Amino acid sequence: MATSEVFAFGVPAESDFGYAQAIRSGELIHVSGQLAFDEAGEFLHAGDFAAQLERTHANMDRVLGHYGATRNQIVSQTLYAVDLRHNAVAAAEGNLAYFGDHRPAATVVGVTELTLPGQVVEIAFVIDTKLPA
Repeated sequence: MATSEVFAFGVPAESDFGYAQAIRSGELIHVSGQLAFDEAGEFLHAGDFAAQLERTHANMDRVLGHYGATRNQIVSQTLYAVDLRHNAVAAAEGNLAYFGDHRPAATVVGVTELTLPGQVVEIAFVIDTKLPA
């Protein structure tokens, strides 16, 4: 297990908005909404749901890696999608590809907009470090 209770990527948005990417509370790790940004904090793939979802999943993996956790330890996720009716199939396909046989609790919420121009997906999730990796 990693030693830090709070995790940040060190991107400008964290200080601009005053949040951490994740924080440990006992055996649970609560992860802020992840989105399609690169290591420098630059937003990628404006308007492209599938590409944003793939990059968002990669950022989820970065958080998991920091805590020495795996996708199998994600117990719940909330996916926020702009134009959900149009993006529902891509969301489902991306989710199945990311999780494989693992099935966390999930909520999908259609929204009119997200924080950044062109942002169409964001995913918050919870990790239970007591579950087998």
